[in-house]
Amino acid sequence: MVTRENYFSPENQMKYWGSSQFKSFADCEAMALAELKGEYKRESTTSLLVGSYVDAHFEGTLDIFQAQNPQIFTRNGELRSEYKQANEIINRLERDPMFMQYMSGEKQVIKTGKLFGKDWKVRIDSYHPGKAIVDLKVMRDFEPVWTEDRGKLHFIEAWRYDFQAAIYQAIEGNNLPFIIAAATKQRDATDLELYRIPQHIMDSALKVIEHYIDRFQDVKSGRLEPIRCGKCPYCRQTKVLTAITEYEGSEVE
Repeated sequence: MVTRENYFSPENQMKYWGSSQFKSFADCEAMALAELKGEYKRESTTSLLVGSYVDAHFEGTLDIFQAQNPQIFTRNGELRSEYKQANEIINRLERDPMFMQYMSGEKQVIKTGKLFGKDWKVRIDSYHPGKAIVDLKVMRDFEPVWTEDRGKLHFIEAWRYDFQAAIYQAIEGNNLPFIIAAATKQRDATDLELYRIPQHIMDSALKVIEHYIDRFQDVKSGRLEPIRCGKCPYCRQTKVLTAITEYEGSEVE
């Protein structure tokens, strides 16, 4: 049985697929596999910790989060400025009745199920049975995000939250609306929105997942060698030179 305590255990990470794991394989198969094997761990940045701080507050586990992350405090025992700002973000969100209505569902609901013949697990931030699936996101701002291969995109598409929405809806099983409860970390004033991802976007994302999942499963199971993206921190860290690159110069207009 998957619980909050063992949700990210090595055993369950190998047995189940999740939206974050699928996105990791889509970014770089080699990095994702190294993470699963415990051979590589991504750096925990302050930006990610601020988002996790806000998440922990709304799921009712802030005391545990603070105990597990003593680096968020100064030597004097005070919250560092970034996490004081996180409290300001929380206060801003709690002043908005509609935002809080969507965040008032059942917290951190775990569900498992089959999708394309594979075992999946999801953990819903705010679950309204029969009504909606709500996921909390905290980000820098709501401006378009530059991606190398697709140019500027809305943050939902740039960070592939459409994949997450499609997976959560499919595993929940009742075709519920997927809502992103979003907040920004802008220092002058926090912005907030409730975004509903259209069904056709989720349907398209599900087709992409179906297209790649068998290959990713073969990589995960060791039946295929992972492809290296050549650009991520893991690939740079483990790069082995095999030839000299010829410099060809560049054109200057």
